[in-house]
Amino acid sequence: MGKLTSMLGLLLTHPLEFRTLVHFYLYHETKRDITAQQEHPTSGWDRASMRRCWEFLDMTSRSFAAVIKELDGDLARTICMYYLILRGLDTIEDDMTIPDEKKQPILRQFHNLTVTPGWNFTENGPDEKDRSLLLEYHIIVEEVNRLPPQYKTVILDICQKMENGMADYAHKAATNGTIYLQTIADYDLYCHYVAGLVGEGLTRIWSASGKEAFFLCDELELANSMGLLLQKTNIIRDFREDVEERRFFWPREIWAKYGFNEMKDMYEKGDVEHATWIQSGMVLDALRHACDSLDYLRLLKNQSVFVFCAVPVSMAMATLALCFMNPEMFQRNIKIRKAEAAHLIMRSTNTREVALIFREYARKIHHKAKPHDPNFLKISVMCCKIEQWCEQNFPSFVILGERGPIYDSADKRTAIFRAEEKRVAQRLAADPKNTPLPQDLFPWELAAYVVGAMLLMLGLSALIVWVMLKFIPQA
Repeated sequence: MGKLTSMLGLLLTHPLEFRTLVHFYLYHETKRDITAQQEHPTSGWDRASMRRCWEFLDMTSRSFAAVIKELDGDLARTICMYYLILRGLDTIEDDMTIPDEKKQPILRQFHNLTVTPGWNFTENGPDEKDRSLLLEYHIIVEEVNRLPPQYKTVILDICQKMENGMADYAHKAATNGTIYLQTIADYDLYCHYVAGLVGEGLTRIWSASGKEAFFLCDELELANSMGLLLQKTNIIRDFREDVEERRFFWPREIWAKYGFNEMKDMYEKGDVEHATWIQSGMVLDALRHACDSLDYLRLLKNQSVFVFCAVPVSMAMATLALCFMNPEMFQRNIKIRKAEAAHLIMRSTNTREVALIFREYARKIHHKAKPHDPNFLKISVMCCKIEQWCEQNFPSFVILGERGPIYDSADKRTAIFRAEEKRVAQRLAADPKNTPLPQDLFPWELAAYVVGAMLLMLGLSALIVWVMLKFIPQA
């Protein structure tokens, strides 16, 4: 009833958004049903332990659960386990009720504990939202040990790298009372540990599955950059929530130069102008990963893998545009509207469309930029880089039609393309090797050649028969 009421309210207040959501619910079909009988060998739904893992996935992340379940073959089950392992690790790291002396050995041995039969963790605080995952972690262990070796090796390697980084930051927080990141380099390193490594692991799993090119596992810089775009977007959006919980992820290098001593001063002092300048600096830093993310998406060939990667980065660009120069972000946690999210999900099906999404939101950011902002020029350059990437890879004067590409006659580049096309045709025509056969060769001369060849073959056959009869004595 509540959902029906909200939809009716949306119809009255935002009719276009109502139409988008109706289209999404009616026409966006689920690509795969992991509960179907034919999917059991790869999804593991026929096992009670794996069904519980799918339940944990729904409990811990409803947004990620939808795209994970649509991955092809055994990738869905593998990425489900990968997500739950890292969620368990993150739950221990985030729990401030666990003493550091107890937390450190658990974090640094988590990759071994993850494959230790029967292991679980019961000492999380009562308010930890994912506590139940660790209480039943022995189920996760059971399913992890069923994974093929090529996947299990990658997951445990990433887990080991991530757990050491998390342990270092957890120890720093326990020693100093909180974490303050001083420089952008520190910020990048933190985001690498919590998100870049996730992208590295996913990329190696894509290659190991055979569903993506073998060389993709070497493109770890691009994978890391896309992970950083997603993580930095979340850090920007969750500013108020993180500050209130004493998690300070914005690097001091960006905000301290505007006269703020603490991050909470950005909303307590009422200095909105300088706060939005800091905000634009954070968005600028996130945008430097946009083109790398597009380059990464261009390398993907499996549709389910592409959608899995494309939808989050499209939403990240929409979130950055929403947060940019928006003072509301300092007062509460803001999110893009459901209809906009649905629209992005339906559009994010190919590289060209995702590039156009990036360009649209880059233009919105540039439109909102203010000339007196110290980051104005850098923001403009970064938005232009996204425009340049789109033009270089998907020129706007080429319009895709039902019968093939159409060239925009109003664009001067079409005239250049036509002139080049004409020069190529003239060069080919001038080459004797490319001289076309005369039109009057067909059909009479061709028929004469064919008949002549047949008569020659018949003559040779008759000659051979005559020689055999004449000179070979009969038995």
